[in-house]
Amino acid sequence: MSRPRTIDEVLADARARLHRLTPEEADAARSRGAVVVDTRPAAQREAEGELPFATVIERNVLEWRLDPASDAALPIASHDLEVIVLCQEGYSSSLAAAALQDLGIHRATDVIGGYAAWRAWLQQDASSAGGPSDPPPLPPS
Repeated sequence: MSRPRTIDEVLADARARLHRLTPEEADAARSRGAVVVDTRPAAQREAEGELPFATVIERNVLEWRLDPASDAALPIASHDLEVIVLCQEGYSSSLAAAALQDLGIHRATDVIGGYAAWRAWLQQDASSAGGPSDPPPLPPS
């Protein structure tokens, strides 16, 4: 019988398989056609804001929606899909991206620091010349 693993060990194993992206790298991949998938629950998106270009697929149905063999698959589902999974801070997205890789979606990855890091990067770049063209809506003050 194998010993129980901690979530930190599971997360480290998941991340060891991923080529995780900075927000800037993720934005460049999105510009090349990668699909950004926001897995955060509706309440969190409402409270924290959203990226207007992200496809929302909540975590509890992610594998079914992106597995091309699933009856619930979205039209974009493909084993060759470049998908960037996004959660609030980049923890559950690492586990989700690894689960997609387990399904054969070999180009799945996530964003270091999650939505919070991407939003901070967009806000920083939007204040300088040449910032991204799609800044996210900010939550109400």
